[in-house]
Amino acid sequence: MGSKKIRERRAAIARETLEILERGGYAAPGGDVVSIAAELDAARAGARHYRPEELSALRERVTARLRAAGPRRPATRFEVTGETTLASARRLTQDAGFKDPACLNFASARNPGGGFLGGSEGQEECLARATGLYPCIANADMEGMYRPARVSRDALYSDHMIYAPRVPVLRDDDDALLPAPARVSIITAAAVNAGAVRKNQKRDRARIPEVMRARIGKLLALAADRGHEALVLGAWGCGVFQNDPAAVAGWFAEALFESSGAFADAFAHVVFAIVDSSKRQVTRAPFARAFRADA
Repeated sequence: MGSKKIRERRAAIARETLEILERGGYAAPGGDVVSIAAELDAARAGARHYRPEELSALRERVTARLRAAGPRRPATRFEVTGETTLASARRLTQDAGFKDPACLNFASARNPGGGFLGGSEGQEECLARATGLYPCIANADMEGMYRPARVSRDALYSDHMIYAPRVPVLRDDDDALLPAPARVSIITAAAVNAGAVRKNQKRDRARIPEVMRARIGKLLALAADRGHEALVLGAWGCGVFQNDPAAVAGWFAEALFESSGAFADAFAHVVFAIVDSSKRQVTRAPFARAFRADA
């Protein structure tokens, strides 16, 4: 199948997903009617847009609480896998027993769901096709997440984030409808567009590390504040945004893995789900090294 046909197929699946979400249900492969209306309504009602200043204050509160609590035992278990985000979340739920893992959505700073309606194939687009995420982030209450990047050319983007709790998952990695829906909480946040900064904002190139470190701290604080024990992260911003995988892995490790990290042992299980088709694993391998895990 040619690339145009594949893109058209993904766009058709995206439209079908929106129709299912509008109806509140779908016919499962075995013929049973699966209702997701209540789960989707709850996710939409619970979704919240966090402004940067809110997240700064939240980070201070959460890190103070973690310091006061002292070392956590057992220590966080880290994995670096070749799974998709949703496959990792499913495994954490089914095999590891975590009821509500939180996943990071590698968001577009301007458009809810990125280009999923047009058949694009990034991590956010896959999440939007497979879950009820889109109506949780594409509504008037969430406009503040996207407005800064729409009115400014600053490719550092902003620390605005959206949290959506227990979003229904209705498709597997092959876009097939599930016999029964799963649920996963999703944090929507945009990484720095490092490629655009290096090309168009040369004066800001040196700011990329500090901005990314701060943003990582805020998203981890949000996950901790919401009580999540397990996280699915990944090579955030290492695709079209052209962040260096080794740098991103290092920034996450500073916060999560090193003994002095603000979020050291704050979570029970953290998976870096990184689909990397390159022979040398140029994206996944730096994370495996940073977290001393197999790639």
